[in-house]
Amino acid sequence: MAGLGEGEVRVVETLRVKIGEGKNFGANTGPVGTRDTFCTVSLDQEEVVRTKTVERAQSAFFGEEFQFEVPRPFRVLSFYLYEKDLLKRDSCLGKACIRKEELNRYHGKDHWFSLTHVDQDSEVQGQVHVEVKLTETMEDAGKTVFKVSARVLECSGLAIINGCCDPYANVTFCTPNRTENKKTKVRKKTTDPHFDETFYFELNRPSPSPDNRFSIVDEDIDKTELRVSLWHSSNYYKFADVFLGEVKIPLSTLDMTRPQKLHKAWYLLQPRDSTRPSKPCQGSLRLNINYTEDHIFPSHYYDSLCNLLLKSPDVDPLSSSAVNIYGEVMKDKLEDAARPLVRLFLHHGTLLPLISALADREVAKMTDPNTLFRGNSLLTKCVDEVMKLTGMHYLHLTIKKHIDDVCEDHKPCEIDATRVKEGENLQINLENLRVYVERMFKSITESARLCPTIMSEVFFTLKESAIRHFPDVNDVRYTAVSGFVFLRLFAPAILGPRLFQLREEHPDPTTARTLTLISKTIQSLGNLANSSSVSPGLKEAYMSNIYDCFAKKEYSDAVKTFLDVISSTGRPHSRSIDTPVVLKESLMIKRAQGRTRFGLKNFKRRWFCLTNKDLTYAKSKELERNLGTAYRLRRTGCTRILLGEPPLCKIPVEDILAVESLQEESFKMKNMFQVVQPQRALYIQANNCVEAKEWIDILNKVSQCNKKRLKTYHPAAYVNCHWLCCKEGNENATGCTPVTGGVPTDIKLDIDSDREMERIHSFFLTHRDRLEKLEVYLYDMCGEEAVYSGTPPTPRTTTYIIEDPKTCFETLRSIMDCIIKLEQEHIEYYKALAKSTKYGSEQKPIGGDGVKPNELEDSMEGE
Repeated sequence: MAGLGEGEVRVVETLRVKIGEGKNFGANTGPVGTRDTFCTVSLDQEEVVRTKTVERAQSAFFGEEFQFEVPRPFRVLSFYLYEKDLLKRDSCLGKACIRKEELNRYHGKDHWFSLTHVDQDSEVQGQVHVEVKLTETMEDAGKTVFKVSARVLECSGLAIINGCCDPYANVTFCTPNRTENKKTKVRKKTTDPHFDETFYFELNRPSPSPDNRFSIVDEDIDKTELRVSLWHSSNYYKFADVFLGEVKIPLSTLDMTRPQKLHKAWYLLQPRDSTRPSKPCQGSLRLNINYTEDHIFPSHYYDSLCNLLLKSPDVDPLSSSAVNIYGEVMKDKLEDAARPLVRLFLHHGTLLPLISALADREVAKMTDPNTLFRGNSLLTKCVDEVMKLTGMHYLHLTIKKHIDDVCEDHKPCEIDATRVKEGENLQINLENLRVYVERMFKSITESARLCPTIMSEVFFTLKESAIRHFPDVNDVRYTAVSGFVFLRLFAPAILGPRLFQLREEHPDPTTARTLTLISKTIQSLGNLANSSSVSPGLKEAYMSNIYDCFAKKEYSDAVKTFLDVISSTGRPHSRSIDTPVVLKESLMIKRAQGRTRFGLKNFKRRWFCLTNKDLTYAKSKELERNLGTAYRLRRTGCTRILLGEPPLCKIPVEDILAVESLQEESFKMKNMFQVVQPQRALYIQANNCVEAKEWIDILNKVSQCNKKRLKTYHPAAYVNCHWLCCKEGNENATGCTPVTGGVPTDIKLDIDSDREMERIHSFFLTHRDRLEKLEVYLYDMCGEEAVYSGTPPTPRTTTYIIEDPKTCFETLRSIMDCIIKLEQEHIEYYKALAKSTKYGSEQKPIGGDGVKPNELEDSMEGE
């Protein structure tokens, strides 16, 4: 959200949706048992993500979670259920829609939503800007004529139909006695058309009185309305125009007694009243929706609360610190609590003291070193967040190529005799599994030098804390680290590769079972378990066979060496990574760059691949070439080795000077962005707004340290020998707009600390009741004479261990003062925002809840 001036408030919306399962979909359209279903998530009518396809099921379990920032205003969050028929065509079975203002009702809990039938007339989005005025004119014969002028100014956010939008507006004047239609010109290839066309409709009709006078009341104003409907003009005569939405403006809601009174307002487009009976729709979806809208203030508003948190590692005892109170307040949502906390301390360069303080406190409470760091606590969730934040590339370097092999080879690896399929050999399966585990294990244990520096420093801190408290336990230096890197990083990544961005699709059931067996074995090896220690009481006895294959000293020695290296701070902090890391891939549309003199600048679909080295695109994801022997493009690790045809274009990361959005007016196409190079810009269209933002963000991150990055850019394209934004004729002219993506790659600076502080403040505010209860409890304790005499206070019923009630009470009071003051600032901001936002403006269009006469009057403007 760049470009904001000093003191302004930023708004960041985030959606996290979990699509659990669907049931009772009704009868199949094909043979019994052939239903294949998948689910999509849409902002209004724009699809942004979709689940895997669940095959052959009347009820489907999806179990997928998506999280993304909302890049544009939206009105409805929609979930569509599709079925693939026998011809592999997508057929919509139904939808579940939640209006934006109702999302908070379903926040954070599972709900079942009934599916409704999808009717084209109800699939509308966007808004229209309309101006209506009553005029009174005198004709030559001395007669007074009243007319209604309807001016259609513009629209925004219209739906895209079959990849494009050619809208026009149809204006209808409806009375009990007549209907009159007029329409605007068609605007090509735009979802935000500007019409600015005015139409006049006579309001009165001849009165039966003998003096032949005209009177406005003869029209029955209470039953007269103005309709503005938007349509997509079909390019082919065989297809009818597509309805995009409409608004109805009853003249009775306007002040028709005052000629020249102007009504000018934005309206949300509404569905059309359908005369067709609605079709029955069966089925329901279980969804979990988390929607947050953060209003982020400038940094100085958060300074007091931020300082309280940052000084926590130095507070003695730690139970009196702001961080510890924060963890107690958020004890049932520690994962949510850890994310902003880790990012905040990373930004300020004080993460290691925090980890050390939390680790010392947790280790001091432990009596069994074998269970060290195995539970869910604020410490373990913070370390998990560090690994997620900094370790994704590391996972790509170490295990991605092996997971790809497992998913592509489809070798049988089942070693449970009760689950072996007919025709399979148990010994062959065991050998297949052993080979996969061997390769995976070797890749992990030889990757120590690639472990991110911050992860190594955290592991070193944990190891030192464990050794201080358990100096006589030899293996504690290893178990303190292995529980995180194996149990919480590698094992889950192998088990669910799509969740860690290692695969684009979920594996099939057989492959998923193979990955489960590999994950179990790698986890066992990481725990330094041997066959003799796990076999006798092993719950899954069949696993002993694969454990026996690795019950050798060389494997445990390899694990110990690996753990020693990644938990040592003596390693070089700078590592050269020669193997390219695949960061993002997808199929998008690009405009030809015209690298040759007479090259055509048309649009074509290409498969884009971004690594930490370069951005490339090719004709397809899998290229084939027959040169006597079939060569194919195959994934090998995190890089692609092409034995046949090379990529069509390769742009080194160091040549990327800027990455910015492209104005829709450039090519009449939405979701476009530009990758600026020294000689030209590459124009790319993403599939949706979320994907466009993700590509812009990640391209900026990998290129933001380039020394030649631009400070200004052109927000529109160079077309017909001039820049559309500034009309400059020189193609090499300096940009006319400051860039928005120029921030250093240093992880401390790449974190929006103000946003993280707003999340922490929001968490405190949500659980203010817990703070108040703790405050009362501490107040009572501090009031006892025993507190000041130095003797232990009277035991109370609480799970929170309070070592020094007085200092804890002082910290808690400081926290309460900070959040109350911040909340007052938010309240004042919301009041000012509500006061400045007029009903009927583009920010608050009319619609949804109906027209409100008292607010509608405020939108009337006199000429």
